[in-house]
Amino acid sequence: MNANLKIAPSILSADFARLGENVAEAEAAGADLIHIDVMDGHFVPNITVGPLVVEAVRSITELPLAVHLMISNADQYLDAFAHAGASSLTVHVEACTHIHRTLQRIRELGLRAGATLNPGTPIAALSEIIADVDLVLVMSVNPGFGNQTFIERSITRIEQVRAMLNQENPQADLAVDGGINANTAGRVVKAGANMLIAGHAIFKGKHSVSTEVLALRQAAQSI
Repeated sequence: MNANLKIAPSILSADFARLGENVAEAEAAGADLIHIDVMDGHFVPNITVGPLVVEAVRSITELPLAVHLMISNADQYLDAFAHAGASSLTVHVEACTHIHRTLQRIRELGLRAGATLNPGTPIAALSEIIADVDLVLVMSVNPGFGNQTFIERSITRIEQVRAMLNQENPQADLAVDGGINANTAGRVVKAGANMLIAGHAIFKGKHSVSTEVLALRQAAQSI
């Protein structure tokens, strides 16, 4: 059993008419944090939420809020999301011209700093910042939409990132987002991930949110 395993329900797939209830259900089921995807319609082909939604979620839960900035010009919005109540900010290496500076600023704001890799980005892109992150997020689908199919090549990429972290920054979390469900969770954890981000599997599953959170945790610990 992985004592460091963290389940992060993504509200991208939540029922926004019942967002407070969905978050409360996930928290009651033992979710470790709430994942919030911010998309700008520019860096990714979708538009989702901004600081106001982060602030609203902050008011209804004490769980950490992991905010994933899938946006261009992320530096312009770090302060706003920090003040809204984010616990961590994760930015894309593909979108940040000066990512080391961006990570430094996130930490100056008192938040955990994360770096994200898209499926087509070489793992080597992390080499110069691996010691400066609290979190690495490996995208196992192309970002922008929920309920996509897990890209199998991601398993090898997770293993490679885990090897880098073990050598340079073993305390950092390794998160995976995209196609995470009962069928993929165990293999992802076996490859080295300790944080599973899941939206559709939790909020659009056949059973209650609480049941799906528990099922995902059990599946993740089954291998």
